[in-house]
Formats: sequence, C-alpha cells, structure tokens
Amino acid sequence: MSFIKFDPAEEFYFHHGMSKRVAETGTSWPHYHSLYEIYFMLEGNCTYIIDNKLYSVQAGDIVVIPDGMIHHTKYDDINHSRILINCSGKYIPASVRAGFTSGTYLYRNPFVVDEVKKLFEKAENEYRLGDIYSDEILVCLTHSLFYLLLRNSDSCITVDDGNRIIKEAVAYIRENFASDITLSSLAKRFSVSPEHFSRMFKKETGLGFSKYLNSLRLQYAEQLLRSAEGQNITGIAEICGFEDSNYFSKKFKEVYGISPKKLQKKG
Repeated sequence: MSFIKFDPAEEFYFHHGMSKRVAETGTSWPHYHSLYEIYFMLEGNCTYIIDNKLYSVQAGDIVVIPDGMIHHTKYDDINHSRILINCSGKYIPASVRAGFTSGTYLYRNPFVVDEVKKLFEKAENEYRLGDIYSDEILVCLTHSLFYLLLRNSDSCITVDDGNRIIKEAVAYIRENFASDITLSSLAKRFSVSPEHFSRMFKKETGLGFSKYLNSLRLQYAEQLLRSAEGQNITGIAEICGFEDSNYFSKKFKEVYGISPKKLQKKG
C-alpha cells in the first residue's frame, strides 16, 4: 500500500507556524516523507497518529519520525505554536539513528526543554541566514539536539499512546481498507455502538471514519493510476474498495484536483 509523500525541495527545511490545511481544518492528511521529521510543540497540544499509534502531544514535547513512516496530526485547538524540521540523514548522527527507529517517537522531558528551545532558536537563525557556513552549522545543531535527547532519555516521562480501541481500529483499517469495511461492522468488531465509535474515532484522529477510510483508498488509487498500465478506472476503483466508479472519480477529483482518467494518461 502507498501513501502521499510530502517532501520539501531541500535537504533541510525549517518551518515555524502551521500549514494552510491545518490552519483551516485542524488536521493533516496521512502522509510520509523521504526525510526525517523533527517536531517541537511550543504552545498548545495535538494528537499525532504515527504508524497506528496515537500520541497526545503537549507543549515541550518533541516528536521524531523516521523517513517513510506514515503519520498525520489532529489539533483540538489550532491556536498553537510549533516548529517543524524535515531533514535528510546527514543531519542525524549515524551512531544514534538506531535509537530513533525502535518505535519511540515522542520525547517528553521537562529537564531539557530550555536547552532544546535554544537549539531550535539557533537553527532557525542559521536557516534564515543561509550563508556558506550555515549548512555545516545546521548539521552541528541537529546533531547536538539528538545527542541531548538520547543522553537524557532515562529521565523522559512515559507517554500513553492513546485510546486502545481507536489504535487497533486504525491498524485494522490500514490493513483492510480495500475490503468492505463499514462503520457498523467496525463498531461491532470492538463491541461498541456505531454512534460511540464514530465519536471516538473523530475525537482521536481528527477525521471522520469515512474520510479516513477514503483517504487511504484514494492514496492507493493514486499510486495505481500512475503505475498500473492498461487497468481501467472501474477496475482500479474496485481494487481500492470503491463499489461505484462514478463516486470514486468524484472523490478523487475533489482531493487531487484532476480526474482519475487524466492522471492515468499523464502516467
């Protein structure tokens, strides 16, 4: 299964603020990067959904996501402040990369928050300066950040990874999105009412059940349209779990701004 890949044009990208979509809706689409993501919450809170796990992120937390890891965010209050860095492996010490691919993505350590803020401030200033020395200095600063996190990992606070039912539901949907999954069948699977399951799912993920399911199906369809030669639109719709090809085409155009047929021709 494939997902939308969002990558900046540069090896090191620094952003202090929020994307237009998140500002408008409070959520981001499930996606991945070929770069690492380093996220630092300055003010406010959000839910991070990373590889089927849900994390409640609060001010002072750092989230580190390896390349290729599916994730998206949901904000209860979009009036937040956060810093986002996307960077290639050269900005991460080779000796510590293994420590950030073992399933631990969220770091909460109030003892190092002040030092972390200073490193991010220096990185932002250097990124904006952009002279001939800046790239090497950014390497040094990100290395310092990772060493700081790992050196103090023993004093991190254990963080709950969210609602068990929704965590398991997200994992199930990702594995079975092309089959006939309904809100009622999934609620029955977890022994809760459809109404209660729907409320929980929206609260935890920021997306309604149907929107989340369709997002996975459409992302897979987008990849098939670009790669499956000779496959007709109806066949692709069925493979991705859509019973009605007209409905599939309508939803696809709403998300991607182009019809499935035109995208397939572009290849």
